[in-house]
Amino acid sequence: MAPLAKPDETTTPLGGAPAFTAMLDHVSRLAPLDRPALVIGERGTGKELVAARLAMLSPRWDRPLVKLNCAALPEALLDSELFGHEAGAFTGAQRRRVSRFERADGGTIFLDEIATASQAVQEKLLRVIEYGSFERVGGNETIEVDVRVIGATNADLPAMARTGTFRADLLDRLAFDVVNIPPLRERREDIELLATHFATRMAAGLGRRLFPGFTESALAMLLEHDWPGNVRELRNVVERSVYRMERPDRPLNEIVLDPFAANRHWTPRVLSAPAAVPPHSPPTVDAAPEATSGPLGDFTSRVQAFERTLLEKALIDAQFSQRRAAEALGLTYYQFRHHLRLHGLADKTARQALGRKKDGKEAGI
Repeated sequence: MAPLAKPDETTTPLGGAPAFTAMLDHVSRLAPLDRPALVIGERGTGKELVAARLAMLSPRWDRPLVKLNCAALPEALLDSELFGHEAGAFTGAQRRRVSRFERADGGTIFLDEIATASQAVQEKLLRVIEYGSFERVGGNETIEVDVRVIGATNADLPAMARTGTFRADLLDRLAFDVVNIPPLRERREDIELLATHFATRMAAGLGRRLFPGFTESALAMLLEHDWPGNVRELRNVVERSVYRMERPDRPLNEIVLDPFAANRHWTPRVLSAPAAVPPHSPPTVDAAPEATSGPLGDFTSRVQAFERTLLEKALIDAQFSQRRAAEALGLTYYQFRHHLRLHGLADKTARQALGRKKDGKEAGI
């Protein structure tokens, strides 16, 4: 059980995997240098966190860190946000707007999704990095600033430069050095640490006294997932699963990977009409399993026996292809694996025994 501390918004990256610690060492060496930098990583890997670490470990640590997502604004507004505008520069510009670069003077500016910036904005960025000067939109006054630029993207900037969609000269200036953040699938050693951290903070936020940890099957499910959304996805999955816990005093067993998928502990499943069933249709069960002949009040064991029958039949019908069996039951592969573990069908020996059972029935034994 993990004792709970009050939730905080720590900016300290968590992890001990070799690929992750090597990246942090790279950041520590790069941070003191007063040069532009690029942070490259898939969505959800923590590019903003790494940029903040570069700023905090630099001589500019006590100066402003100004952030802007370039993908969040159309070209005209991005131009105005980055470089400001004079009153009357365009319709609706009733007063002068101070630029993000002016607000970051002496400190650092972090430009997320920099690959989405237009060619015109890229040209102005190049001038600021090269000469430390720019003009506001609609103005003639040259403004001098001292700002370190850190860009971030998950795009292939060298490929974009070759096709002309990203300025090669800007890339040359930005890429004094490049920090590559490893995806979560390349640092699986950190999944349990991160999951426990997120779960503990979520439990504290819900007013719970402690977080009792994960069951082995829940932890295995977390370790087996590919995490296309990386740390952000892991955090969402863990926090969603923690708040849905029916027994917060017991270890977390149900991992809700996909909030859109039907979950028997959350919402009832709605079965489609036979005509709408996909090619790998769910196995039909002609009668309740033998275990249901017990006492009517033994609800849990009857449900478990029924689930096991569905799993076994799906495996047999799919010729023991777990992905096809999962599709037939309307589950993701990882949800299907989770249920196999719960019913003792995950290991090879159990499936071989099921195969022998199938062969015996076909032979009339």
